[in-house]
Amino acid sequence: MSAIADLSADQKKALDTLAVNNFREYLQIPSVHPNVDYAPCVEFLKKQAKTLGLPVQVFSTNPGKPIVVLTWTGKEPLLPSILLNSHMDVVPVFPEKWTYKPFDAHVDEKGNIYARGAQDMKCVGIQYLEAIRRLKQRGVSLRRTVHISFVPDEETGGVEGMKAFVNTNDFKNLNVGFALDEGMASPNNDSPVFYAERVIWQMHFHVPGHPGHGSLLLENTAGEKAARLLNKIYEFRRGEQQKMKDNANLTIGDVTSVNVTQMHGGVQTNVIPPEFVVTVDCRLAITVDFVKFEETLNKWCKEAGQGVYIEYEQKQTLIEPTKVDNTNPYWVAFKTSMDELGLTVKSQVFPGGTDSRYIRNAGIPALGYSPMPNTPVLLHDNDEYLSTDVFLKGIDIYSKIIPAVGNLVDRTG
Repeated sequence: MSAIADLSADQKKALDTLAVNNFREYLQIPSVHPNVDYAPCVEFLKKQAKTLGLPVQVFSTNPGKPIVVLTWTGKEPLLPSILLNSHMDVVPVFPEKWTYKPFDAHVDEKGNIYARGAQDMKCVGIQYLEAIRRLKQRGVSLRRTVHISFVPDEETGGVEGMKAFVNTNDFKNLNVGFALDEGMASPNNDSPVFYAERVIWQMHFHVPGHPGHGSLLLENTAGEKAARLLNKIYEFRRGEQQKMKDNANLTIGDVTSVNVTQMHGGVQTNVIPPEFVVTVDCRLAITVDFVKFEETLNKWCKEAGQGVYIEYEQKQTLIEPTKVDNTNPYWVAFKTSMDELGLTVKSQVFPGGTDSRYIRNAGIPALGYSPMPNTPVLLHDNDEYLSTDVFLKGIDIYSKIIPAVGNLVDRTG
């Protein structure tokens, strides 16, 4: 191993310029749903692998759904490896609602980079690579192998991406012992780090009723029953909102959210329909008794009226959270590096779903973290942006975290 040296000011400036250019080039690839073409992302990442001197593999669990893995081999490659995961895909855009074109990666006079994926989560993928570029340039080598994965379809549930990948021999051969994945921006100076995710239940309430002419006052119509059901849903929702108002320490990840996202039924104005269907997105807090919660849902159906029932679209079970205490050596290494950087870590439950849930479900500890302090949360929003300074600072943060977990001495995990 060559001697480890600090980078000169000129080297740092050149690396900063390269990092921003690479970030903007990646953002300019419109890997946007629906019908994502991942080929330009794959070519871009292959080019990055070549400039980094890292081997790259492209796996696939489904046609047109590539999984790109760059590998920085460690000095003790038989040790469990580190996985740095990000996803290539981004959610749809409404260009007319944006100040700048969403795939131009425009940099304004304040140094903010506007593009879909600026926060969610092309920034993190490039920060991983640029941190490794700096570490290698300084002559650093790590004990453990580090894999940097770029997966498809996270924004549509990851079914043909990470969910499928973790069950393959290709993934198992990576010998992953610990993973980092995405978090979210923080509007203050805190660093939210996510060790678990709420449990997703998505359901369709079928609400049948007496159909007939719109001029009549029939009993037991679908509309009446739907109104009773909606009252139950929103009464519960207000209770969860009140929990957060009563306890400033709670975050959205600590409570259960229920939201009516679709309502279907009816054919024309003067016809009372035979059924309404009310679709609900529910994210259960990890402290919820799932059996009792399902009993509550069934009670709502009974109280709404005869024949109301639930059809589940998703009904996940609890995935074991990653331990954030001294029993987890990876957490200790991560937390120590953050402390040394003077960053205030706030361990939280992620409010939505990420690929971390599939990694944890495979028995691998995973943390979600995106270094974006003092940044408005704009994932999936119009005018999504990330400050150049925040982006570059994130590279410095990963330059500390990656060696901390990559040099972990513990040989059991």
